[in-house]
Amino acid sequence: MDLKQLRTFRAVAELGSLSKAADRLRAAQPALSRHIKLLEHELRVELFIRNGRGMLLTSAGQILLDRTTGLVRQIEQVRDDIQSASGKPSGRVILGLVPTVSAVLSGRLARRIITDLPDISLRIVESYGGHLVEWLHRGEMDLAITYGPANDLHLSVHSIGHEDLAVVGPPGSGLARKKQVELEWLVKQRLILPSVSHGLRALLEKAVARKKLTLNAMIEADSYRAQIALMEEGLGYTLLPASAIRAELAAKRLEMAALVNPPVSREIILASPIARPSSIATSTISSLIVAEIEQLAKEGLWKIRMAG
Repeated sequence: MDLKQLRTFRAVAELGSLSKAADRLRAAQPALSRHIKLLEHELRVELFIRNGRGMLLTSAGQILLDRTTGLVRQIEQVRDDIQSASGKPSGRVILGLVPTVSAVLSGRLARRIITDLPDISLRIVESYGGHLVEWLHRGEMDLAITYGPANDLHLSVHSIGHEDLAVVGPPGSGLARKKQVELEWLVKQRLILPSVSHGLRALLEKAVARKKLTLNAMIEADSYRAQIALMEEGLGYTLLPASAIRAELAAKRLEMAALVNPPVSREIILASPIARPSSIATSTISSLIVAEIEQLAKEGLWKIRMAG
């Protein structure tokens, strides 16, 4: 196995087709096909099931992907660091963002990188915290912004700050007029919440348990965009950070009130794998993320209490 073969294998596994992998790697499709065939010949197994819809991993292919993804990333980062040492930071950085953070940060961050760090290629992956943590452990991702607490994550973590969660509901719900509502009021409403495995749901469940109340979700939606769409249809209420719904509030498509007695807040953390040092490009992006969030807080676009 050589690095070119493994990079080809990983790209085809992630994208599900040779043509898409050829576009990403900027290589000819026949050359990539040859890499896969040589790898299968050496390992004496089929790595993909080929059909009209693309290429799917076999069980052997999945084992190879799981065992080599982190290794390939480390080798790529060694190359990136050597190239960065004599000039501007360069290389590829894979950044994971939870959806509500992505909504407020991804556009500004990408613009700064394009302007100030053109030699860094940024890939943003949006998913929920549990998935991001798993991908960091497997070495498939370089950085992720997710929710705390950081205990037992077994990752290198930096606390960015805390933000309060607000009650969000449909237009005409009266939340804007109320300005604040108590937890006892909230649990009596029709609720649109993520499932129990979601970090935001866990925070709300703990707050409800401390008050000895009962929490019932009318609809469970593990999609931040789906929650917004359901509320715009007038179907219920949820809990979200104000920063994630700025556009909807400005357009009066949603209303919001502060949650009190008790307030519910979440910690925002920046995490990276503990098993390997960060590349120069990754460290540069990490510093830029903190600086951008500080600037968003100063501009009043993200109501976050910065750590330290």
